[in-house]
Formats: sequence, structure tokens, C-alpha cells
Amino acid sequence: MQQLEIKQYLKNFFLLNQCDLVEDGPGHLTIQLTIDMDKELMNRPFYWHYLEKTGGIPNPMKVSFITDQQLAPEDLKGEKIHFGSPRLHQIFQVTKKLSSFVRLFQAEMAATGQHIPLHPWIGLNMKVSYQCDLKRDEFHSIGLHLITGRMVKNFHSSLETIELSTKIPDLSYTLSPLIKPKSGLMRIQQFIEQYINEQDDTWAKEARKRWKKDQALLDHFYEGLDEYPETYYKEKQAIQEQYEPIVEVEVINGGLYYLTERYSQQVQ
Repeated sequence: MQQLEIKQYLKNFFLLNQCDLVEDGPGHLTIQLTIDMDKELMNRPFYWHYLEKTGGIPNPMKVSFITDQQLAPEDLKGEKIHFGSPRLHQIFQVTKKLSSFVRLFQAEMAATGQHIPLHPWIGLNMKVSYQCDLKRDEFHSIGLHLITGRMVKNFHSSLETIELSTKIPDLSYTLSPLIKPKSGLMRIQQFIEQYINEQDDTWAKEARKRWKKDQALLDHFYEGLDEYPETYYKEKQAIQEQYEPIVEVEVINGGLYYLTERYSQQVQ
């Protein structure tokens, strides 16, 4: 997940959760949190408990996130954020908690006086983790048109240029999907599995070599014993857990998106 993608993800996350965008500058964002979002992110339970008990005036925090240190103002006091940082991981978890699956409609449409059909899409944002004694994460956003079956990568980025709403706009209606959402999810799952299978597995082979080397050292240390003690098996298990190559796919969130025919054709 690139820094520019992280910035746009943060922007969409906070706007969809009714937070005010105070400043959107090169390499940084400044956000005025809502009360609910302050409670979710800022870890101030005693403050909110005291405030609610005394009936005080709430004062949710304003925070700045630095996504590119070189572009952000030198005097900006903010939190550096990158893929894998605790704050971004926290926001992913909040996203799953608050909106693991959304239903949104394209809101920006020219006034034609005619009823406008909206095409159904299903989109999934996923994290693919390649783990051994090292770890590498990838972010994937896949969209599937539920009428034609067309699948696109970077679906989240395609949605960034349009306004989405939880309510269907006036003079518009949704088309019925030919592909059921459950079937669409299975297609996306098959797509990501095929993608993983096609990736270079050198990292896994190298991890197994390191695993084999450390296992040989362990065996040499206990060499000559008639029976291995319990500590041997514990250390052997620890070596396996450290080096064994594992690929995990985590669904961050997803949704049904209803877009105009014109925009559906433009999604790449």
C-alpha cells in the first residue's frame, strides 16, 4: 500500500465517518474528529467518562497525519503514518468494526429529469500477508460488476473521484444483479488465490533453508542423547513457527456499490 493510497484511504475513512477535513495538504491531512471517532481512536476513556458524568461540553480532538515527511510542512506537529504502523492498523480495525460491509450509491449525477439506472458492484479491500521470520504485506482492492462479471483491480481508487451516499438519489433506481453477491465474493476469492499462486515463491524457499539450518543446529546440540528432552520439542516447535512460510488473506472491509452506467464503463 503506497503512501498516496494511505492518504486517500484516511481521507475517505474520516469523511465517511462524518469527520471534518480541516486541511488536505501535500503529504499530510488534518482532521477534526467527531465525538464517536475520538472515542474510537484517541484512547481517552476517563476524559469521556468524566465529561458524561459532569455534563461538560465535549471537545473532540483535532489530529494531523503525516503521510510523506518530505512534502509535509517542517513545523507540522502530527503523527507519521505508514502501512504497518499501529495507528493505521487501529483504523483498519475500526473500519471492520463500524463498516465491515457498506451499501453506497453514486450521488453525483447530472440533472436530466429522467430516471437513472444504477449498476451493482461488489468491492472487497483485502490485506495479503506473506509471513515467515520476515513479513511483507500487500493491499488489494477488487471490484466485480454484478451484471457483466467484469473484475477490476484498484477498485477503491476508482471510487475516489465520485461522491457516495448511503441513500439512493432521487430519480434513480438499482438494477438487479445477474451474479449474486455470494457468488461474486467467491469469484474474488478465486481471483486472489490465483494471484497468490502466480507470485514468486523465492521468499518461502529461502525461509525453509533458514529453517533447515537452525533445525540442524538444534539437532547437533542434542546429538548423542538416547531420548530427546521436552525442551528439544519446544525449541523445534518454536523454530517451525518462526520460519514456516504462511500466506494470510484478511478482508478489511467490503460493500455493494451502485454506480451509473457511464461511470461503470470508466472503472478500470
